[in-house]
Amino acid sequence: MHEITIRKVQEILQQSHIDGWLIYDFQKRNSLAIQFLDIPPSAHLTRRMFYWIPAKGSPVKIVHVIEPHFLDKWPGEKQVYFQWQKLEETLAKVLSGTKIVAMEYSPKCAIPYASIIDAGMADLIRSFGVEIVSSAGFLQYFTCVLDEEQKLSQFEAAQILDQAASDAWQLISSCLKKGEKISEYQVQQFIKSEFTSKGCISQGDPICAVNAHSSDPHFSPSKENDTLIQKGDFVLIDLWCKKNTPKAIYGDISRVAVAAREPTAKQKEIFSIVRLAQKAATDFIIESFGQNKPVRGCDADRVSRDVIEKAGYGQFFTHRTGHNIHTDDHGPGTHLDSLETKDERPLIAGTCFSIEPGIYLPGEFGVRLEYDVYISPEGKVQVTGGIQEEIVTLL
Repeated sequence: MHEITIRKVQEILQQSHIDGWLIYDFQKRNSLAIQFLDIPPSAHLTRRMFYWIPAKGSPVKIVHVIEPHFLDKWPGEKQVYFQWQKLEETLAKVLSGTKIVAMEYSPKCAIPYASIIDAGMADLIRSFGVEIVSSAGFLQYFTCVLDEEQKLSQFEAAQILDQAASDAWQLISSCLKKGEKISEYQVQQFIKSEFTSKGCISQGDPICAVNAHSSDPHFSPSKENDTLIQKGDFVLIDLWCKKNTPKAIYGDISRVAVAAREPTAKQKEIFSIVRLAQKAATDFIIESFGQNKPVRGCDADRVSRDVIEKAGYGQFFTHRTGHNIHTDDHGPGTHLDSLETKDERPLIAGTCFSIEPGIYLPGEFGVRLEYDVYISPEGKVQVTGGIQEEIVTLL
């Protein structure tokens, strides 16, 4: 199986005119390398380790004498070092005649998720007369593509979130109609209990934000910072979870509602702009994949952002349009981003990501609409988590 993976890597390296991929880790700091090399969480790694995959030829494993076995299941010659001089000598020999090497590096840290090797290691590798380029463009083929079981786990998580959001609205509505108190924190805890009952876990707590709190994209209620939900309030909920099983994939959605019979004109206006921006990005991706055209993350973001900017609210759209989704809610693959970073990586088949434009009006309210998108191996674009077409009314 690993031999097949190596052949795929080498095909990409040859197509990209890269001489080889030098995978480096020290104490599991390179999480992408650990994932690619399928090293278990229990592994006790304390020394520098390298795996060299040339565009042509056999790989080479460079390991310390104290930890010589961690790469044994991977093909290639093993080079064992003891002293640092031997390590540098081995690296120099392995890279001899090489001009371009891919590593987990991003020029100017343009893509922080892929910028992992430290400056000192870059200095060492460059001292051998080679140029370092980023592995980010191709690494996601090996760290972000979902298998069938993972795809189904993402769909299930998205369904659980969609139902949890509906149940949260019902809870708020019922309390308000009965004259019972209900707060942001109580809604948050209710959603968490729904996750637990469905066998799900989450990195961090869900968000329930009322009025001005919803204009803060990362507001999170707590016992100490809690607000009652009153009639007439605007409410945003943001929730994410995955099944508590190995390799499960996250779902991540956002919804908005008003504790009234009808939203205000301004609320309707902002909602319609955000929904148009979400749909524009989605349609752009669907059309591009339908025509076998590559889609860069920064371009998909730009399509969504243009809608909001043309409506005059560009300064209030303060984050990227979407992020990769994997075993972590914010995965290491392509993000829909031309704002925080310029993510020029392509969106690729078999991966999942969010589309979540927003407009946040300080002191008033914020609208964020989020669903997930899965691209099948055949290039079919599928929305998961449900689509919100209008503001939910709770009275």
